[in-house]
Amino acid sequence: MRIGILGMGRMGQALAGRLLEQGHDVTIWNRSPGRAPDLLARGAAEANDVRAATSGAKVVMTSLANDDAVREVALGGQGVLASLEAGAVYADTSTVSVALAEELARASKWYVAMPVLGPPSAVRSGQATYLVGGADQPAGALEPLFPGLSSRHIRYPAPAKASAAKLTVNLLLLDGLAALAEAFATGRAGGLDDDDLRRLLGDSPMVARGLQNRFEGVLGGDQSPWWTAALGAKDARLAVELAAAGGTDLPVTSTVRARYDQAAGAYPEADIAAIGRLYRH
Repeated sequence: MRIGILGMGRMGQALAGRLLEQGHDVTIWNRSPGRAPDLLARGAAEANDVRAATSGAKVVMTSLANDDAVREVALGGQGVLASLEAGAVYADTSTVSVALAEELARASKWYVAMPVLGPPSAVRSGQATYLVGGADQPAGALEPLFPGLSSRHIRYPAPAKASAAKLTVNLLLLDGLAALAEAFATGRAGGLDDDDLRRLLGDSPMVARGLQNRFEGVLGGDQSPWWTAALGAKDARLAVELAAAGGTDLPVTSTVRARYDQAAGAYPEADIAAIGRLYRH
């Protein structure tokens, strides 16, 4: 299948690589060209603009940082939706607001929200989970991809629900990492060193499996970045805004968001695990 992938961050590159591995014809595009030479060496083509990346594609996917980036690439006279060929599907894998998912759904019946649960390594290995939200026709057109892309996907009848589901999961991780960092800080205040904390919490049922991937990163303050603290702050903000739109206040996540903002300011390119550095003195 001919597939266009727009956005060559870590997740976009992982997605393009997985699809190449499964034998698909992949065209990539990024605002700054030349970001993925390894993909070109493996057979991907690189387009000069959005329209060229979309030309001839049966599926076009975006993997971008935030609402503004998705809106810029997807909408407008030279955007994805204006460039899609008849019957082609636009699937956005980015983490965006429910409001933007609704806006894109109004703009095109061929839009599907498809945010990803899991790191780039899970995408590359076929172990990620995809949250697929959209009408039956466009979502059904994506079904042939999943045996090779991943066996794990959850179907929703509307894009907004898939976006809400992604924010729900991200909130648990972001709040959980902040709690883990504060647990470490509490233990250290009582004289526990890092080895003590590993023995106490390393395999504790109180530390969720999703937090275990960043246990050492939060403990030591270093982690190979794939989800930056700035993006973590953005996702916490989206969760707070979504809950507020439904009449619910999220005081814990509001505080956590401020901590990720602080971590992002201090360590601009660091992973969300950098929240642990705020508690080391």
